[in-house]
Amino acid sequence: MKKILLPLFTLIISFSAKAQELETILLAKDDANKLTNAYLDPAMKGFIYSMNNGWYHTAKVHKKFGFDISIGANASFIPSEDEMFNLTKLGLSNNTTYNQNTTATVAGSNSTTPAELTYTTTINGQQAQANFTMPEGIKEDLPANAVPAPSVQVGLGLPFKFEAMLRYSPKVGSDDVKGGLFGIGVKKEITDWFGPMDKTPLHISLLAAYTNMNVDYTIGNVDGDIEARNAITEFRLNSYTVQAIASLNFPVINIYGGVGYNGGNTSLDMRGDSFFANYSTPLGNERVDLGTNPLSLSTSSGSFNTTLGARLSLGFFKLFGSYTLQEYNSVNAGIAFSFR
Repeated sequence: MKKILLPLFTLIISFSAKAQELETILLAKDDANKLTNAYLDPAMKGFIYSMNNGWYHTAKVHKKFGFDISIGANASFIPSEDEMFNLTKLGLSNNTTYNQNTTATVAGSNSTTPAELTYTTTINGQQAQANFTMPEGIKEDLPANAVPAPSVQVGLGLPFKFEAMLRYSPKVGSDDVKGGLFGIGVKKEITDWFGPMDKTPLHISLLAAYTNMNVDYTIGNVDGDIEARNAITEFRLNSYTVQAIASLNFPVINIYGGVGYNGGNTSLDMRGDSFFANYSTPLGNERVDLGTNPLSLSTSSGSFNTTLGARLSLGFFKLFGSYTLQEYNSVNAGIAFSFR
């Protein structure tokens, strides 16, 4: 589990690291949250939809104490319209000016010219100013401009045609990056609610699942236009899904699908013992205290969805794949070892 999830934690940091170009975005002071939130928003939504994917590859539940281990990969595609954002629509203060109205989000191309911004304020009766450039996008570093996420879970058959599913990783990582994950789901087969249908290959179930993920990235001490001491970035994700699912279970080929709703929220906080910004004035640099939590971001998203997939069964070994239509369309593929 650790080896599978570490690339995910590292990817999250690669997104947020763009927001951690401290000498730039935090110089906007009062507008830093709005600018960074707009820049990172597509990545945060992508994580929500990717983490909600891959909870099922059949509507049929295990027999009592039957179980499976599933290892999958999910990817949510970022729409082209979310590769850029418009600065004029963020409600920025009059202190912040810019040379162009649009600039790349984290999902944009690194070949797109980023906006140059100027933040002007008054300190001790003097006009103080800072110039900075918004970060570029990392579209070229993403596979098919999609936000990937692995999923490893265990399913266990329970009485009364229930099945419990668990995703779990204790907090793992290095001294700089640590992350943990917990997800729980339940599936209830209701095929027998429809009379003789339980004698056919068709199975129908209801599913609900929840995932929580926490990642901490140590920045340490930073000096320059922005000074930080013992800084750390905290990423939090909470996602949920509710689905009505069905599958046609034949001896070798299974067809499955579902309709439902995916949603969730993310937050990203930058904390430390102290943060200071240095602004230029006619009389030299002025140092401004930014507090201990200068960056606090949140994103929420939700969408109705439709999924269609297929599974190849070779005894206890399963190979599956699906595609989900939603706000950020997603794919899921993987393998499973299933018993009873």
